[in-house]
This record gives sequence, C-alpha cells and structure tokens, in this order.
Amino acid sequence: MQKQHQKPRPPTSPRSALKTSSKRPNVKKLLRKAHVKPLKPLKQVAALPFRVDAEGRIEILLITSRDTGRWIIPKGWPMSGRKAHQAAEREAFEEAGLKGQIAASPVGRYHYQKRFDHGRAFPCMVRVYPLRVEAQHARWPEQDQRTLRWFPPEEAARLVHEDELQELLADFAVRPVESHG
Repeated sequence: MQKQHQKPRPPTSPRSALKTSSKRPNVKKLLRKAHVKPLKPLKQVAALPFRVDAEGRIEILLITSRDTGRWIIPKGWPMSGRKAHQAAEREAFEEAGLKGQIAASPVGRYHYQKRFDHGRAFPCMVRVYPLRVEAQHARWPEQDQRTLRWFPPEEAARLVHEDELQELLADFAVRPVESHG
C-alpha cells in the first residue's frame, strides 16, 4: 500500500496567526440539516458592541458585511468548546478587533435569511449578547474586509435591515446601562 503524498501547506500569513483553533461548524453539515428540517432556523450568535460616552450616552458599533456592505453587528456560528456568549465575543474580535466585557445572557434575538454562495437562503435565528467595549486591537483578522463605525442606537436601528434587530437596537438605548452587562 502506497502512502499518498500531501501537498505542502502554504505559509501562514500574520493574520491567520491571530485566529484560534476553535472548531466551527461545518457549513455543508448545517445545510444538510436545513434541508432535512427546513422550518427550523439555523442558530447563530452575535455581539452587540456598545460604549458609553463622556455624557453618559450609549453608542453602538456597526460593521459592514463582507458580501453586500450592509450595516450589521458582528455575528457567526456557534463554536464547539465555547459557550454561546464566548463565541459571540470571538466574532467581535475577528470582525472588528474588539475586546471587552460580554454578558452571559442574551439581550434578545432576531431572525434573518442567510444567503450562501450557491444562492440559496436559509432562515437563521441569532442570539445577541451585549459587549461593553473596552479596547480595540490595532490588528484583527478581518480588518481589511469591513468598515466599522459608532452610532447612536436610534441611528444604528435605522441602518440595519432586519426588523427585529432594529427593535432590539432601539430598545437597547432605553435600558439602564447597568442592565447591559
């Protein structure tokens, strides 16, 4: 029996060194599951990055999506070996370079249609965890792929497309800061 020779791996870039080895779900497996249970939404997690300015006003960080350039919050798939809020915190780092205190309980959830490369869209339910931003790294994995900007919650709510996320952002503005984790 002959051994198959593996191709040498290309050298890793400095950006890939920033990624962790957390296991992400296999997208093909998720899609197979969605075909079997088309009415059950796929699950995702998101961080809702916020800060409080000198006057005590809340600001929310939005980022652009890589494919359409729409304003969104950092989100992604759950990661094995991490709790949901920890996966959301990791997404905030990978997509926006953010570090801070993330709440273990979600502030809410929203639904949207996730469009995959092959053109099909599947329903997703996203649990949202508030992240009080304390710092932003100078470098992060997706910094050349996204635009980031701080907004007052009311403006952030107007800029996102998902109705339930709009409501969540608008409600976030009226809650006491202490309740955000």
